[in-house]
Amino acid sequence: MLATALVILAAAPPLALLMVAAVPTAVANRRPFRIGTVVTGLTAASLVAAGAAAGLLVATGPVDQPLLEAPAPLPVNLGIYFDALTAVMFLLISAVGLVIARFAISSLAGEAGQGRFFKWLAFTVGSVLIMVVSRNLLMFTAAWMLTSLGLHQLLLQYPDRPWAIWAARKKFLVSRLGDAFLVAALALTFWCFGSSDYATVFAQANDLDAQGLGWWGTAIGLCFVVGAMTKSAQVPFHSWLPDTMEAPTPVSALMHAGIINAGGFLVIRLSPLISLSHLSLDLLAAIGAITALFGGIVMLTQTSIKRALAFSTIAQMGFMMLQCGLGAYSAALLHIVAHSAYKAHAFLASGSVLDAAARVKTDARPALSGAAALALLPVAVAVAGGICLTAFAAAGISPTKKPGLIVLGPVLGIALTTLVWQGFMSGKLRIVAMGVAAAAGVAAAYAAGVVGFDRVLAASSVARTVPPPSAVDMVVAGIVVAGFAGVFALQAAAPLFARLSVVRAFHVHAANGFYLDIPARQLTARFWGLSTPVP
Repeated sequence: MLATALVILAAAPPLALLMVAAVPTAVANRRPFRIGTVVTGLTAASLVAAGAAAGLLVATGPVDQPLLEAPAPLPVNLGIYFDALTAVMFLLISAVGLVIARFAISSLAGEAGQGRFFKWLAFTVGSVLIMVVSRNLLMFTAAWMLTSLGLHQLLLQYPDRPWAIWAARKKFLVSRLGDAFLVAALALTFWCFGSSDYATVFAQANDLDAQGLGWWGTAIGLCFVVGAMTKSAQVPFHSWLPDTMEAPTPVSALMHAGIINAGGFLVIRLSPLISLSHLSLDLLAAIGAITALFGGIVMLTQTSIKRALAFSTIAQMGFMMLQCGLGAYSAALLHIVAHSAYKAHAFLASGSVLDAAARVKTDARPALSGAAALALLPVAVAVAGGICLTAFAAAGISPTKKPGLIVLGPVLGIALTTLVWQGFMSGKLRIVAMGVAAAAGVAAAYAAGVVGFDRVLAASSVARTVPPPSAVDMVVAGIVVAGFAGVFALQAAAPLFARLSVVRAFHVHAANGFYLDIPARQLTARFWGLSTPVP
């Protein structure tokens, strides 16, 4: 009985949202407030249903329920797969959808296409929810494609903006590439395991090792990884994300707080398969590291708030993929949840950022700057490192049990150094204490989050064992730590060397994304019959 109720709670919200999407566009545009209210109400109901389903999950345990099966020999079936990982993502997507729908009622008020926006918002959120609760890879792949279709329509919300059209077309090509790799992974998985159902495939995968499937396992893992890279804007498939900033702010928030996480969810959900291939994990770690460093550097050079946020998302998703490549799936899930909450707020509040920046300029400058501030940097590093080690030790987190912490620990320490160092530069004891307290709070929250999501994934169908770090992983780890330290040092010392010609040249190249988007632009122009993109 409880399992049946859970299945209903998981299936009803996405189906209801897809039904709203069936409303003709002309009708939706004539009644924009009404359809907006309906979509907002359904996302609110989805959030309530997600909470109730999570509560029932505690009593029932994971649920694997087929709902509709095609007659033999067709390997097609629909159903619900609900475990702790599903519950977290269901709650997250419902919450993000509710916030965006509520915001869009006022932000898009009076626009001719507001009804159309809500129609495709309902379609996209419903598709993402289906992807999360899918029982098998076939459903997952279909929902993955539907999500791309919905997002494409949302990116075309302003058809009179040439750059918006261009960005949507570039995203369309990248999405089709991701679809192709995902379909290939589905076919290979069915060939090797005789099924696409999670329960069957994961049970068999947990009994295998890397040699059990040979090159077939490597091919499956690599196809899944490349598919995830396209959805999560990893280098070299990243250039579509900054270009989509012409879309309405609610669409940007949906992309950065919701859809962009689909790649990470794919990797975590299918980790029993991906973890069979050490090469796939190495690729995840390497590409994630490159993307994180690339996005972080380019972000610092952007003058547009929305483009800076876009490259921030690219960097954050890169770091999340790096965590997955190192087997730190709980840290990756924590990263997804925290990033979604932050980025939804950042985009929806982007209009007030300029006002906040103006207020900041009126504040007093730091008491220390230049060489004096740099002299305190080693002290800040030591304090931040001590805080980080203390938080991990208190939470019982050991690098020997979690090799991913070889990277995560130092990077967290670098981030905490910023908080501590800014306090030191103020020259005021009160602000120094506040900086140290903030760093301690962040470290404690991060450690508690990792432990909490460890328990979530322990009750989920994820990889039970992860191969120990390879030599490649250790090299990547060293490069990442050195890279993040270098970026931090570059940012700290920039005022001292800003006038050097080499620094100015580097800034120009970084501001243009080191021109890595040129091949994607050329391909898009050639495919769609355009000579050059319209800026």
